Amino acid sequence: MTDDETPAADAGKAREDGNAEDGKAGDGKRKSPRWGVVWREAKQLLWAHRRRLSLGLGLLVISRLSGMVLPATTKVLIDRVIGQREVELLWWIALAAGIATVVQAATSFSLTVLLGVAGQRAITDLRLKVQRHIARLPVAYFDEHKSGELISRIINDAEGVRNLVGTGFVQLTGSFVTATVALGVLFWLNWRLTLLTLVFLAVFGALLFVGFSKLRPIFRERGKLLADLNGRLSESLQGVRVVKAYTAEKREERIFAGLAHGLLRNITKSMVGMSTIGSLSRLLFGFVGIALSVAGARAVLAGQMTVGDIFMFVVFTGLLVAPLVQASNIGTQITEAFAGLDRIREVLSVEPEDEDPARVVRLGRVRGDVAFDGVSFEYKTGTPVLHDVSFASPSGTTTALVGSSGGGKSTVIGLVMGFRQPTSGRVLIDGVDLATVRLRDYRSQLAVVMQDDFLFDGSIAENIAYGKPGATREEVEAAGRLARCTEFIAGFDDGYDTVIGERGVKLSGGQRQRVSIARAMLADPRILILDEATSSLDSENEALIQEALATLKTGRTSFVIAHRLSTILAADQILVMEAGRIVERGRHGELLALDGRYRALYERQHRWEENLYVNPGEDFTPEPVREKSAPRPASGLPRD
Repeated sequence: MTDDETPAADAGKAREDGNAEDGKAGDGKRKSPRWGVVWREAKQLLWAHRRRLSLGLGLLVISRLSGMVLPATTKVLIDRVIGQREVELLWWIALAAGIATVVQAATSFSLTVLLGVAGQRAITDLRLKVQRHIARLPVAYFDEHKSGELISRIINDAEGVRNLVGTGFVQLTGSFVTATVALGVLFWLNWRLTLLTLVFLAVFGALLFVGFSKLRPIFRERGKLLADLNGRLSESLQGVRVVKAYTAEKREERIFAGLAHGLLRNITKSMVGMSTIGSLSRLLFGFVGIALSVAGARAVLAGQMTVGDIFMFVVFTGLLVAPLVQASNIGTQITEAFAGLDRIREVLSVEPEDEDPARVVRLGRVRGDVAFDGVSFEYKTGTPVLHDVSFASPSGTTTALVGSSGGGKSTVIGLVMGFRQPTSGRVLIDGVDLATVRLRDYRSQLAVVMQDDFLFDGSIAENIAYGKPGATREEVEAAGRLARCTEFIAGFDDGYDTVIGERGVKLSGGQRQRVSIARAMLADPRILILDEATSSLDSENEALIQEALATLKTGRTSFVIAHRLSTILAADQILVMEAGRIVERGRHGELLALDGRYRALYERQHRWEENLYVNPGEDFTPEPVREKSAPRPASGLPRD
């Protein structure tokens, strides 16, 4: 293992520990982990950077020992050079102190650079590890957590690691080294005064223990508050057009102010706690100074100590106390770092979808036969949204899903894409249960065009090539032509290199959708998902895109969610879904002949297109209670 490696077992161990303590992921309840869990993770992090830390500790020991040379000469300077007039020793003392000062300066510089780089490298490694893990979590996890919260885990919580791998841990260790050496010198000078000093220091240690136990939950809460703040800010910025359309700027200001002041109260509470520890420490050490002054003066007057002894004792008492005060400050930082590790551990404890032990089947190039076999699904236990759904979509066919909103169409598509797993039943791909298939193998053969598709802040060419990294410019432009992108791209000065802004904000809705269609075309999928893929296009462009989609769908299994029924007239099968059930199935003409739910939907939409007004959401046909099915071939799974 290299110095910068993170042990391969980190994520697995974190998940094992987290699952043991937190129970089922995503239950919304957060439990404070055992101290041992977080400490074990901290040790793994320290071990991964052990070489730099070992070198840093060596430099620190040299620096601290060099810093003790000058205080150690005080006894000789006072008792012999001044008291006994041994002037010849003065130059040797000055030479030793000068050399020690140069060594201390050099080692301090090297230590700062070494640990600074080590801390930043550790932060980067942890951010990469957390981002890599989050990117592989199930879609259900993202449905339950705000993006701002996850960003905070990656950026803010990882930041505190520098206090472990950077200056914090080494400085803390150095403080104990200095304190140990100073304590030995103090016992050598006067063990009675040293025991008196240790009594005060024991009180100080108890104070630190109680203080840090109180501060750690505050730091942990701060991470959650900061995540909430980031999440709300991200939402308000992404939805700025909605905010402005509803003149909700003041409302967003109030919400953000409430979250910001909540964070302020948390920070204030932690600052009060740290200030209390600091003030009590200064008060305690003031009493130490008073006690030493009285006891030391009496020892000198009694002839038990020389003036040089007492002066050296006071100096080394400072060397004992100062590191402990520094340790209290560093301890606060390390406590905050541990709180960050707590929150990161929560994320790492969630099992990535591609590490499910049941997913062992590797897929080659699929034919594209998709079947649902008695599939039921629940987002919330006890509230099914799909009921015993069965159908078959042979390779190269188009299956359209229609019906009222909330009927289960999007849930079916989510199951086809492997975003969810059935509560019961099976989703089969070429006869293989999708629950056993490695999702990366499967999804590499999918492409999707959503109703409100996502584009990245980059050029048009980069967005089209997103589904096929390494695609040539000729391939990108060919896909653009098929998707009828050329018409609007030709109007841009930079053509395919035009930067379209965050979420494609510089393009119109129809232009964004055509870029998304080009992206799907270039990916050359075996299974194609179209969710209202032409919803943002005018009639002229819709006709052009339908031609392109017809070419794209040739030889591929396609699923289409459609509200405009005119776009699915040529579908091989149409599934009419209501309340999580398939109530009708067949081709367009067959379903019209059934004179059921599909015909009612079609006629209502036809009247709307003829400007016969129907109230939004009005449904003047009774809900069917059982499926009607047109005659169809015997192949495929049994009907519902």
